[in-house]
Amino acid sequence: MGAMTNAPVIIKRKKVVAGGGHHGGAWKVAYADFVTAMMAFFLLMWLLNATTEQQRKGLADYFTPDIPVARVSGGGQGNFGGESLASEESLALEGRGASSLYPTKEEAARGAALELELRLEEALEMAEDADMRRHYEFRMTDEGPALELEERTDSRLFEEGTATPTSTLRSFLRTVAATAKGTGNAFVVAGHMGAKPLVLEDNPTWRLSLERADKVRELLENSGLPRNRLKRVTGFGDQKLKYPETPMAIGNNRIEIIILRNPLPVPLVRH
Repeated sequence: MGAMTNAPVIIKRKKVVAGGGHHGGAWKVAYADFVTAMMAFFLLMWLLNATTEQQRKGLADYFTPDIPVARVSGGGQGNFGGESLASEESLALEGRGASSLYPTKEEAARGAALELELRLEEALEMAEDADMRRHYEFRMTDEGPALELEERTDSRLFEEGTATPTSTLRSFLRTVAATAKGTGNAFVVAGHMGAKPLVLEDNPTWRLSLERADKVRELLENSGLPRNRLKRVTGFGDQKLKYPETPMAIGNNRIEIIILRNPLPVPLVRH
């Protein structure tokens, strides 16, 4: 080949593969995320099944940053659905918190009543007499939280047709008195009865509802609750039925113990 002859030009073309090196591993990351999510899901299902309503409310309080759990933990299944009485930023659904450095008299009274409701509920849940748990519920009234004790067909609070308390009711009231003794709340007691099958000139439900309410007052006092803490005893007969669609239902026979948020303006005078 002569000196003036050009040498052949050889062009090499490289094939560039996008995402070179380790490729095709994105599915592994997605699968790992899926497995982690499933583990969290089954753990959540197990926790929901293994805990009580009160414990679940406590967990909810713990993970709510604006509720100071160390001071007052909600964790109850009461009327304000897990909100804490100690919250300074928000108000409980059924009252006012009383943890402020300068609470008003009304706020302090309402907060104390709701806090006592939590204590009572916890004490009743932990009571040795398991039958007690079938009888009670808490609800909110205009005067404050009310512990409502309801009779059942297979478990009575009083001997039928009388104001003689059963052992279940006595256990209830001992627990209530023991829990309330260390607080300053006042109470009112109300008795209710179901309707009778006939309209009677002398309706015994009036007399019996009052006698039962007064017996509850007596038992609370005998269990150590100071007499001046019980402000009113009332019998409503069959005028405030819990189950108006079935006026003679046994569940209409009940006792209400209301935790007063505010003291009564005029003390009860006994004659």
